Amino acid sequence: MKTIALISCVKTKCKVINPIEAYKLYISDLFKKSLNYCRCNYDETYILSAKYGLLKLNDKILPYEFTLKNQQVSYKIAWAIKVNYQLNEIINPDDVIYFHCGLEYREHLIKLLKNKYHIPLEGISFGNQLKYYKQHLIANTLF
Repeated sequence: MKTIALISCVKTKCKVINPIEAYKLYISDLFKKSLNYCRCNYDETYILSAKYGLLKLNDKILPYEFTLKNQQVSYKIAWAIKVNYQLNEIINPDDVIYFHCGLEYREHLIKLLKNKYHIPLEGISFGNQLKYYKQHLIANTLF
């Protein structure tokens, strides 16, 4: 059994013209802190991208402007089906998933999962999520 963390993409991205590793593309404070927290506390960490679906941290991608927030429900469901398929290709049935992302990125995906899952920061405001990650980060972060 492995623990799998899923974090979501963010609007704030670095400006590059060539593909870059996904974990380097997203540069918001919340993304960096949640990434470091998840890398220190779970066996594997993946990024949920509104454009690309499920990303490994080292997958090389280009910057984009796209969010799930403004999409029709039918798109969000299709996206969740795609991500569920991608997840099933890389995880085992006994792996436990930890969502460190907003409702937009998990609401339809959760309905498809066969794995056990947790939402550790559910209902916690953006500011308090940042505070949580700051308080729980190991001194030597990974990125």
